[in-house]
Formats: sequence, structure tokens, C-alpha cells
Amino acid sequence: MILLTSGGALAQNTVSPYSRFGYGLLGDNATSAQRQMGGVGYAMRSGRQVNVMNPASYARIDSLTFLFDMGVAVSFINSSEGSTSLKQYGGGLDYVTMQFPVGNRFGASFGLLPYSSMGYSFGSDIKNGSSAHEGVGGLNQLYVGFSGRIIDNLTAGFNFSYLFGNNVNDVFAYTSSGSSSVFEQSIQVRDWHLQLGLQYGIKIDRDRSIGIGAVFSPGKDLRGHADVVKYDISSNETPDTVQTLALRNNFSLPATVGGGINYQWGNRLMVEADFTWQPWSKAKFAQMADFPATRLADRYKVALGAQYMPNPRGNYFQAITYRVGGFFNRDYMMVGDNHVREYGVSCGFGLPTLSTKTVINLGFEYRHRQATPNPLVKENYFNITLGINFNELWFLKRKIN
Repeated sequence: MILLTSGGALAQNTVSPYSRFGYGLLGDNATSAQRQMGGVGYAMRSGRQVNVMNPASYARIDSLTFLFDMGVAVSFINSSEGSTSLKQYGGGLDYVTMQFPVGNRFGASFGLLPYSSMGYSFGSDIKNGSSAHEGVGGLNQLYVGFSGRIIDNLTAGFNFSYLFGNNVNDVFAYTSSGSSSVFEQSIQVRDWHLQLGLQYGIKIDRDRSIGIGAVFSPGKDLRGHADVVKYDISSNETPDTVQTLALRNNFSLPATVGGGINYQWGNRLMVEADFTWQPWSKAKFAQMADFPATRLADRYKVALGAQYMPNPRGNYFQAITYRVGGFFNRDYMMVGDNHVREYGVSCGFGLPTLSTKTVINLGFEYRHRQATPNPLVKENYFNITLGINFNELWFLKRKIN
């Protein structure tokens, strides 16, 4: 039985025992504005927002515009198992992205995003003693993206990412005889990752259109190394390296397939539905010495979201963008024979500033996560996201100066 405990949670973006499994909890490259709509974005074609979810969107930017979007997130978590409960919180910088035009038919973007995050601390009973489990880390992606218009309504693009990070899992063993030791598993990743995207727009009339988007990332073996080191806390003995393993041929990422469709009415209304699928059951995740095997399952996610601006040229409240959305996610990690399932609802506002090109995106999100059919730890999240989207006529200013 897992006994929830606090500790090491203040400076982490993730506070969840489920992040112990695999590479941690996955991100989906969604900005604050997109998280307010349930995390949709595959079909989103906007020249006013950076959309890393589909690199084909970069070519939609105006030829004189420079976009800068950064976001922070704060999470309040209530975890419970049986009669035991714990309240925690975490947060920090979520992402930094930029986008700019390259001529009249092309666009580019670069930035830093989380691929996965890990942060947990819990205890359990073992024979003749007890143990504590702690983990911290995550994988980040530093990306460069480019896209172009093949024809007026069809764009294609790619994101090329440098994937890096370190996941550390510690198991502290305390025996009734008074001895204690630590087994530390470290997985360090240094590799590249590719994402391809397409978007196509179908005009209904002057203001209304249907958008279709698709993305694909090929699966790949990872590069880096993993090791397990044993520390004897009860003595001053030199740490013992139990196992060292190259990631290649032992750890991998699966392919990712995603698609979406949306309806757009000028700058006033957009409604979108997205689907994501990842065959994690075919991915490699080697069992390390003194650590249990990790079981992975195919992941799928469905999301639905909308945004509405009453009147772009009206008063302040009419110029606010109102957003709402929701999602369901069957995650890739398994706990025993249990699948981890998650659902959430969100809402938010795009608040214009005195500089009408800059928007503050304030969002609120509720998430529920639990392993089923045999219920384990239940997690309820309340997240607050804040994104600042700078939209400047940068290239025009340079020309005038």
C-alpha cells in the first residue's frame, strides 16, 4: 500500500506518484491559450498565436509580425488513497516560444517546451522495514520549426527538437536492524526528435472556413545512458555502481499521430476537436537492476475546445476572447494491471492590453487522474496558467528606423 507523504514539491512543475513510471507525465506542446480550450491545436490556423502543436501553422503569420509567447503555471493538488489524503502545490515556468515570418510564404519558430516532467515522494512498507520513494526531473525540448505554403490553403512544416533531461528515481530502504541504503536510478537523455505537420483550409464564404490539421512524429531509439547506483547511508563506503546501460536499443519513443478539425468564423469564433494516438506498448523501456519492470500501454487523447470574441472592434469586454474546453486521456503508463486515466475541463480569457497587439491569457483548469479498474491514488488538480503573448509589428519598425 502506498502511503502519501509530502516533501520536495515546492519548486516542481509536477507533484504526482504517477510520474514515477516511464519518462514521467507527458506534455502536449500546448500554450496557455490552448490549455484553456482543452489542449486543442492541430487544426488551429492563426497568425496571432504561436501554435507549436502543429508546425504547419507557422506559415500563417503576417509578413510583418513577430510573436513572443511565454507561460507559467501553478498547480494545487489534492491526492488521496483510502482514508489518507495530502494537499500539495507546484509550479514554475511552463514554456517560451517565438515565431516570425520568412518572406511572404514561409514562417519559422523556436523555443523551449517540456516533453515530460517527474516529481513525487511517497512511502511504502517492505519486509522487515520500510521504504521511501522519491523522484525528480523531466525531459525538455529545445526546438526550431519551419513551414511554408504549398498552395494558398495548404501548408506543411516541421519541428526539429533537441531532447534533453535527466530523470532520477531514488528508493530509500530502512530495515528493522537499523541499516539503511539508497538505490538511485538515473536516465539521462541527449537526442533529437522530429515532428511533421500539415494544415488545409476550406473556405465556406468570406468569413467562415473549415480547417483540417494532422501531425506525425516517427518513433525512435533514444541516445544517452542509464545507471543504477547503490549508496550505503549507514557507513562511509564508496557508492557501488550496480548497472550502467546505453539507452540505444533499450529505451525508445513511439510514433505520434494526431489530427484535428475546426470551424472558424473570422476572428470571432473557433471550435475544434482533436485526437492523439501513441503506440507506447511497442516502445522499449528496459528494466534496471533493483527496480521493477515498467509496463507501457497505447495512449490516446481526445479534446474539444472553443473560443469566442463578441466584437473585435467593440468595448473592452467585447474584445476579450472567452475560451472553454475539455479532454479525456488514457495515459501510457500502467500500474500493475491498471490503466491510468485522466480527464479535465478548462476555461480562460484572452485579455487585451493598452497595446492591442499584446494579450494576457489567463486560464483555469480542473483535472482528475486515477488508475483503474482497481482504484489507486486519486488526484484532483486545480491549475492556473498565465501566458503573455506579444504581437509586434517588429519588421515594420526596423524598416522605419
